[in-house]
Amino acid sequence: MVSEQSSEAEAATGERGRPADPQPPAPGRLSALGWARWAWRTLTSMRTALILLFLLAVGAIPGSMLPQRGVSTEQVRNYFAENPELAPWLDRFYLFDVYSSPWYASIYLLLFVSLTGCVLPRALAHYRAMRAQPPRTPRNLGRMPYSATFTSSAPPEQVLGGARALLRRHRIRTEADAATGASALSAETGYLRETGNVLFHVALLGLLIALATGSFLGYRGNMLVVEGDGFANTVTSYDSYFPGTVVDQEDLQPFSFTLEEFQASFVEAGQMSGQASSYSADLTYRASPEAPERSHTLEVNHPLSVDGAQVYLLGHGYAPEFRVENAEGETVFDQPVPFINREEGNFASDGVIKVPDAGGKQLGFTGVFLPSAAEGPQGDLVSDFPAPRDPVVTLTGYRGDLGLDTGSQSVYQLHTDDMAELGDSPELRPGDSWKLPDGAGTVTFTGYSDYISMQVNSDPARVPALIAASTAVLGLLATLFVRPRRVWVRARPNEDGRTVVEVAGLGKTENAALTADFHSFATSLRDRLRDGPAVETGTKE
Repeated sequence: MVSEQSSEAEAATGERGRPADPQPPAPGRLSALGWARWAWRTLTSMRTALILLFLLAVGAIPGSMLPQRGVSTEQVRNYFAENPELAPWLDRFYLFDVYSSPWYASIYLLLFVSLTGCVLPRALAHYRAMRAQPPRTPRNLGRMPYSATFTSSAPPEQVLGGARALLRRHRIRTEADAATGASALSAETGYLRETGNVLFHVALLGLLIALATGSFLGYRGNMLVVEGDGFANTVTSYDSYFPGTVVDQEDLQPFSFTLEEFQASFVEAGQMSGQASSYSADLTYRASPEAPERSHTLEVNHPLSVDGAQVYLLGHGYAPEFRVENAEGETVFDQPVPFINREEGNFASDGVIKVPDAGGKQLGFTGVFLPSAAEGPQGDLVSDFPAPRDPVVTLTGYRGDLGLDTGSQSVYQLHTDDMAELGDSPELRPGDSWKLPDGAGTVTFTGYSDYISMQVNSDPARVPALIAASTAVLGLLATLFVRPRRVWVRARPNEDGRTVVEVAGLGKTENAALTADFHSFATSLRDRLRDGPAVETGTKE
């Protein structure tokens, strides 16, 4: 019977200790260079890296809770309209541009420096440790967490030969004491755990580099495309454009596409009534003006990939179509106008119509589009379903100076300071007209089209980032499942002519299965030596 001895002490194990986190020096005892060295050691400690990684995650929370300009400028605009007092304060802290804000970039840069100064020395130390021999056999193996002793008639050389055969996957170091005739073997395995740990942190560093490279060499842009219209990948075609630091407009891929048809399906009944069940957009595109035309069905999470850029479907809305005639009956405006969703649940939308060439004073209209008009609880007109069951438009007309010559204006805002109000229209359904007061003309609601909001994202570091993230996962798996351990065997001749065999084991992680592994090794070694029952020498509790 093999005896086991347990102890919490790990003295004389040969464990390579890690230095404690640097402590702040006493004031007045260090020069400026000394303080700089202390600051560098503090910044490049693992504790600081973990704190910065935590701050990076906390800093990303506003980016997931608040609309971001880099994703949807329309949602940011709606948030400002719904929260006119809170939104400007949030904007002062860049909470609508979290990932491009100075404070987030500072955390990102500090984390990069901290990881670089922490991981590279650790990787070099691990490389040297892998090439070094296992630690020497401790003098007192009975102090190990697991230890066992038995006697055998086999000589010490045969004992170590049997142990070496059982530990063939371990790194082994042997020692001999000529004075006592004792021989010892030290074996170590599980270096893949620390390799995985280093690989995880190196991959995390590579991921940060890939993300930074993408922000320098990539770009993204947002736009609305009405059904039947086309898009060419030029800067002027975007509603909002966010280029990388070194990206020029000549670097944009020369692709183009046309939105042939869009289809949206919604849940008709039940608790999920009104929820979108599918969005599908049929596109025809060309990778370049000379390339052949191809087709693609664009869906959520199924982007169009063309020439290194990805085109994503973000959302959907309606573009009511209007025809405006002036006092002489001439058509001065005839096109769809995208209205921005006010409430995503029922697609009640707001929009602006600007008619600068009305043959006299300019005309402007603010409007509300209701895809499924119904009477609300307070008698007002609302939309009770997102699909166009009963589309209705109501307009408020203005005449005067649109102010287009005073500077750039948003197409979703109407400046009425220099305009006179013409009144409100009746409820207009497709085909209905509103004759403007004072002979200003006529507005006809001719129908509606679908539009989709889209984002083009070009990131040359996307594949390296994926490789780095996958490598980090593999390193993490090795860290979680590999069990590093050390085993020692000492064989010394006894006075009765037999050989006393001492076996000890030390696991570098808290794992109950390691004790069973050590015991299995001890019994296997005893059986391999073809000896009788083991002689118990006592068990330490």
